[in-house]
Amino acid sequence: MSVLLIFLLGILSVTTSFPETHYHEFVVQETPVKRLCKTQNIITVNGQFPGPTIAARNGDSLAIKVTNRVRYNITIHWHGIRQMRTPWADGPEFVTQCPIMPDRTYTYRFKIENQEGTLWWHAHSRWLRATVYGALIIFPKSGSLYPFSAPKIDVPIILGEWWNRNILKVMKQALHTGAAPKVSNAYTVNGQPGDLYKCSAQDTTKISVNPGDTVMLRVINAALNQELFFSVANHKLTVVGSDATYNKPFTTDVIMVGPGQTTNVVLKADQPPAHYYMAARAYQSAQNATFDNTTTTAILHYKTASAATNPVLPRLPAFNDTATVTAFSSQLRSVRALVKVPTQIDENLFFTVGLGLINCNPGPRCQGHNNTRFAASMNNVSFVLPRTVSLMQAYYQNTPGIYTVDFPPSPPRKFDYTGNMSRALWQPGSGTKLYKLKFGSNVQIVLQDTAIVTTEDHPIHLHGYHFFVVGEGFGNFNPATDTSKFNLVDPPVRNTINVPDGGWAVIRFHADNPGVWLFHCHIDSHLTWGLAMAFIVENGEGPLQSVEPPPADLPKC
Repeated sequence: MSVLLIFLLGILSVTTSFPETHYHEFVVQETPVKRLCKTQNIITVNGQFPGPTIAARNGDSLAIKVTNRVRYNITIHWHGIRQMRTPWADGPEFVTQCPIMPDRTYTYRFKIENQEGTLWWHAHSRWLRATVYGALIIFPKSGSLYPFSAPKIDVPIILGEWWNRNILKVMKQALHTGAAPKVSNAYTVNGQPGDLYKCSAQDTTKISVNPGDTVMLRVINAALNQELFFSVANHKLTVVGSDATYNKPFTTDVIMVGPGQTTNVVLKADQPPAHYYMAARAYQSAQNATFDNTTTTAILHYKTASAATNPVLPRLPAFNDTATVTAFSSQLRSVRALVKVPTQIDENLFFTVGLGLINCNPGPRCQGHNNTRFAASMNNVSFVLPRTVSLMQAYYQNTPGIYTVDFPPSPPRKFDYTGNMSRALWQPGSGTKLYKLKFGSNVQIVLQDTAIVTTEDHPIHLHGYHFFVVGEGFGNFNPATDTSKFNLVDPPVRNTINVPDGGWAVIRFHADNPGVWLFHCHIDSHLTWGLAMAFIVENGEGPLQSVEPPPADLPKC
């Protein structure tokens, strides 16, 4: 992949300095893949796992024709792309489009506007993103430079999860029983589990360097359900960007990346020539929850090292080391010159995020807690997707009866969110409830974890936007004391925020992108259980503040 990125950057470098349109063809197909001693058919793009890396420059446009050659419906989401006025290209199934049915095609067309760094793409239909994903790299405009010394080697590091069975059967079993899904059998780096798993050492991902090289690792967490620690043995990591935005560089031994997030780190090959493991394993904050406690590895290979050298393994934090997560996230600061944090707030929202339980009776015995089914919600509303039309189409065409616009701006009942609470609060309601925002409004959202079932760190992703993380803390958010601690000078900019385990995070954004935008937990089991909602951002005045008309080839339900 490092060779591929250097090649792609070379291609971009010799082309015109004017913005370009890049054309790609994605064929979604079944492909036999052998991992952990077993061959099974998985869903891939163009027969590749991970899928193709897309590279472009800030200001370029993309046209990606997706042809579905499998028996499942599918959509592709371009995670983190703003999609200014083009929500039809965003990709979440039944939110901005109906799925691409078998033997059908759809071309996603969008422009990259004021974004640089690392994003990614993935399936947004059921749990197919377990194997349908790839990197989306945005280089600076021609003639522009990184705000740090350009690395000699530039490589995506895509962290994933692997199951030894059909992922849709894993999903179906969890939904049928009401229990948590079976955990993965392995984690992967660029599709390979690494040396610590059986039948895997021969294909372990390797990155070759010469002493003195600078290496940028574009770390992407594509795992379906797991937050992950990542480290490189004996090497310091300088964090230079996250979610396609630059940050003030800082040095660390370890990073934590939630599902959906990206983090760019630069390391110097300044250690004695040898083989050093890059490794990732779980950060698991939910109490008493089962998880995959294995470790995936890749190798940083010094070309001058002896072939007989055994790789060195980094020291990774304990699986429940929330203190290390907090220490890492608290160092993130945006580049101040790029920051325009909203200070006058028009919409002040408060969303609880967490799990729940649904009674199983009458009916067969369920395998969730105390004969219940697991659920999840925001503000005690478990989100339900439509099945006959997408929300965006229903909004654009004024189709009645598909959704309501009464999503609560604050919890219907206030309680001790991270303490003891009535069991009556454990069962959420359900509905397709949206919340309307006026174009140009300044929005603040307090995201509050709850102790219903268990507290947990939730990676919450907002489609169509990036946002400022102005505050984080533990316990219940207190506006009287916590607001004064907000960082309004250089807060980090993200598209996916880890709401702290048993705590809260506050985000702000300017509603300048009309459309229907999903807001959800990027742990797919939680999304399936209903931990989501959607915003309608209304059109402004004139074509530059309005949604573009739907493309002619937009899939129909």
